[in-house]
Amino acid sequence: MAPQPPEGTVLARNWGALSLLHAHVQGHLERVLAEGWGLSAREYDLLDVLSRQHAGPGGHLQMKQVADAVLLSQSATTRLVTRLEERGLLARFFCPTDRRGIYTNVTPEGFAVLERARPAHDAALAEAFAAARREPASRPLVAALEAFWKGRQA
Repeated sequence: MAPQPPEGTVLARNWGALSLLHAHVQGHLERVLAEGWGLSAREYDLLDVLSRQHAGPGGHLQMKQVADAVLLSQSATTRLVTRLEERGLLARFFCPTDRRGIYTNVTPEGFAVLERARPAHDAALAEAFAAARREPASRPLVAALEAFWKGRQA
């Protein structure tokens, strides 16, 4: 039996494979969204997260919740919101019950851009994962992700 590499080496190799898969998928999304819609993947994610808010109790996200959902710091999220607000895709307003709170809504123009970009985004994800499935190093990761999501939908 061949000697096994140290556990840290295995973990580092696994982390490297996961990082490469993420970089491949993210890079493909960035290209497709930038070329077709003038959006970054983060901008798309932000529009998508905010589009799922509702006017009922607890329906609007605070900036910390938005930042957590798009995997950015609060300051980076605020800058991202400002950029999309300047483009007319988002609008901020004060919380009606606590004037210290500021919420962000997707504007009608933002919803239109999101809905037009969504098919390209979804197709880009499918393309990136199909390509990753053909790569021996990433095939097990893609299979694990597919099994994970399949199990959550059941």
